[in-house]
Amino acid sequence: MDFYKKIFRSYRFRQALLRWLGFVPDRLMTSLQYYVKLRRRIDWKNPRRYTEKIQVYKTYYRDPLMVVGSDKADARDFVAARGLSEILNEVYGVYDSYDEIDFGALPERFVAKDTLGDGAGHAVILCADKEKLDRADFEKRLRAWTATPHRRPFGGREWPYYSGKRHRILIEKFLDAGPEGLTDYKFFCFDGEPKYLYVMTDRAGDGGPRLGIFDAGFTKLPYARRGRRDLEGPVAKPENYGAMLDTARRLSAPFPHVRVDLYNLAGRVVFGELTFFSGTGYTAFDPDSFDFVLGEAFRLPESIRRRG
Repeated sequence: MDFYKKIFRSYRFRQALLRWLGFVPDRLMTSLQYYVKLRRRIDWKNPRRYTEKIQVYKTYYRDPLMVVGSDKADARDFVAARGLSEILNEVYGVYDSYDEIDFGALPERFVAKDTLGDGAGHAVILCADKEKLDRADFEKRLRAWTATPHRRPFGGREWPYYSGKRHRILIEKFLDAGPEGLTDYKFFCFDGEPKYLYVMTDRAGDGGPRLGIFDAGFTKLPYARRGRRDLEGPVAKPENYGAMLDTARRLSAPFPHVRVDLYNLAGRVVFGELTFFSGTGYTAFDPDSFDFVLGEAFRLPESIRRRG
């Protein structure tokens, strides 16, 4: 799926190239990227796949609340406004530039995030031991975050990320779940109801994290996300799983679709982030039929249906 990465190996070069192509209209660029990544065309007139509907959603649906939810710092205000302050992780600071950070005042373990970055390693730095942190690289990466253009279209044309807000630096508490690491619960919610979820474990394992696809009843389904290791063996349903479902419902209620990412730390639900365009709509599933299963759950708002 990602053969183009073999041609353009540098992540920074790929991002720079996409920014240079910012003059290309969103729909055309999205169509080109979808074909390059998934080797098929988007059915704009009658989308049935989840990945197709994500392209329509991000191209035509504009809700200012999605700008708030996409910013990792401002999303905290949204969570609090939904009456869920207790699920927020502790934050040490939000900074407009690297120069504002008092490095000496930071604890020995912390996590730094680009407030408008993706969830990949390029926009997140996990510091498990401040004494072993490469300070020069740390500074270089954080300065690059805040220097990122904030108005020019780039990447998968996810408009909330270039709506005029500036990239900032969020530093928060390092969530320690022991040697096994954190388990992510990523709820795919549609019209305020969680229907499916990813369960991700073994983030530190060789080959990347393991990922399983479950229904809302926490039954593992015979589907996989292509390019990710499958989650093997039985997975225990969290004792407070009902509370997690309720949290996902409350946070997703205002939106036609959003993925609500949560952690469960010693029985406490902890907010991760809101993702409106999971995988930028370029995810390949195995078997491919799950793309249609998810698509069936995604009812596009009437205002943007059949914009083709």
